Amino acid sequence: MILDAKIPAGELADKWDNYKKHAKLVNPANRKKVDVIVVGTGLAGASCAASLAEQGYNVKSFCFQDSTRRAHSVAAQGGVNAAKNYKNDGDNVYRMFYDTIKGGDFRSREANVYRLAECSAQLIDQAVAQGVPFAREYGGYLNNRSFGGVQVSRTFYARGQTGQQLLLGAYQALMRQVSLGKVKTYTRHEMLELVVVDGKAKGIIARDLLTGEIERHAATVVVLATGGYGKVYYLSTLAMGCNSSAICRAHKKGAFMSGVSWIQFHPTCLPQSGEHQSKLTLMSESLRNDGRIWVPKKAGDDRPPQSIPEEERDYYLERKYPAFGNLSPRDISSRAAKERIDAGCGVGPMKNAVCLDFSKAIKEQGKDKIKEKYSNLFTMYEKINGINAYEQPMLISPAAHFTMGGLWVDYQLMTTIPGLFALGEANFADHGANRLGANSLLQACVDGYFIAPYTIPNYLADEMKVEKVTTDHPAFAEAEAAVRAQLSQFLNSKGTLSADHFHKTLGKLLYNKCGLSRSKESLTKAIEEIKQLRASFNKDLKITGDDKVNSELEKAGRIADYLELGELMCYDALTREESCGAHFRDEYQTPDGEAVRNDQDFCFVSAWEWKGEGVAQELHKEPLVFENVELTVRSYK
Repeated sequence: MILDAKIPAGELADKWDNYKKHAKLVNPANRKKVDVIVVGTGLAGASCAASLAEQGYNVKSFCFQDSTRRAHSVAAQGGVNAAKNYKNDGDNVYRMFYDTIKGGDFRSREANVYRLAECSAQLIDQAVAQGVPFAREYGGYLNNRSFGGVQVSRTFYARGQTGQQLLLGAYQALMRQVSLGKVKTYTRHEMLELVVVDGKAKGIIARDLLTGEIERHAATVVVLATGGYGKVYYLSTLAMGCNSSAICRAHKKGAFMSGVSWIQFHPTCLPQSGEHQSKLTLMSESLRNDGRIWVPKKAGDDRPPQSIPEEERDYYLERKYPAFGNLSPRDISSRAAKERIDAGCGVGPMKNAVCLDFSKAIKEQGKDKIKEKYSNLFTMYEKINGINAYEQPMLISPAAHFTMGGLWVDYQLMTTIPGLFALGEANFADHGANRLGANSLLQACVDGYFIAPYTIPNYLADEMKVEKVTTDHPAFAEAEAAVRAQLSQFLNSKGTLSADHFHKTLGKLLYNKCGLSRSKESLTKAIEEIKQLRASFNKDLKITGDDKVNSELEKAGRIADYLELGELMCYDALTREESCGAHFRDEYQTPDGEAVRNDQDFCFVSAWEWKGEGVAQELHKEPLVFENVELTVRSYK
């Protein structure tokens, strides 16, 4: 199969305008006849649902949380990027485009990334109009700060709550459409199957998590905005409920998965403190604007960090990457931290952390200024650790955070299944092999507010002549039967091990063998061990409770998907014989530990096709063509 990204003709800066000029439209009177399903109510899902409802479509909005505003977008803290050049420091759309392409190690499409940068300025105007309380300077102008991998200040922020504030804006827009009767929300509902009729997405099977009822829902278009799959590692910055099931079920129905081994480990998280933990806590990357990262120069130094003198500290990011220092990109910063920890220079009770020190910033700017910027983050840190970070360094460590991979989509954000769109972190589209900080909120909002409202009607225009599919269609009965069969299998399992046991085992296995670094040997072993773990899962799983309200039953389905996804991650990493971005193969590095990319053989996007249970998935390749940037060695030194 040849993957067609459907990139519009014209110069790079004109492509999105050209698309909008020629996109097909649906008559306002006909929009009332069209049903759209949007799964997920985070920034991408809420903004898309609200925007399509505003146009006149009938929208069904699904989420597994008890409220649409409890989506994980609230956890993004540090800010959202936009090329507005308010600091007059040389920023522009092209510079933002280049920073993002380079940050992703030249493994993303030029056209998609340029559109992201181009639409960024509109998002800030939209958010301000919604009342998002961005930080402002004394004179009232919107303030900016820097994030990793750039040398300008383009990040707009609302203290350490930017994701929450942006989501409240999208939530307000969504609730307005709910009150107008254009959106119907289904909270505490989990999508368990995609329904495909004549090769096109025509609905979903969902389970009401409060009653256990299995429901059929039909639509002309299905949008998946269900976030990423970083929770596959078990310990991650993601909420416990975050999962990959929606995109995994779509994958089994024909949607290709791309770049699944590109997983970002955030360098600024709280370290693991013991085996009792179920998740890790994110500390915003914005802290690296003023915090300096260091470890003791001497391995095995047991002194408290605050008592180690300046001359005995190794500010390793400033030493290795002087041009970007503590604001080096996340993949580089995380690997550098792991290298120092593995060398025996880690700090903290488990020697698994590095120091993030604000003493210099407090001395130069004053405690009040630091408090003004980061008070909620310092308060959160003290609440968790009982340590005042104004007086001694924070302890931080890398943790699984964001997935650059996801469902393959074309320029219109449509998957390989016509009528199935994937938005935000659920797709692979914009970040390549590594995401720059503050681009996740941007992508989610831009996809939902500014791209999908053009591309979905363009698809719907040709569907107006096609007979509407209802839930009486045999495809719905077949999909529902498959869902019921899996749930019954879980409930009737006679094993002795909990779903959490398999999740923890898989997470530890992936972290050690397909985490911050990988190798042919580790990946080959991981694939075999995951196969054995899946066999054990099918035989030894124990689910308590019934088919009504049952969180253990929910977990079982999600972990079954994780086991298959984890194996695909390892295959994807194994077949990509290079180091690029967050994908670091031990065999492909320079003598000083930097990534060695192979543009001759691997300048493509991987797209995996499900071929059936127990059958190896087929790899398709979408070549990446660079006409506006030169492929260079990615250096931040």
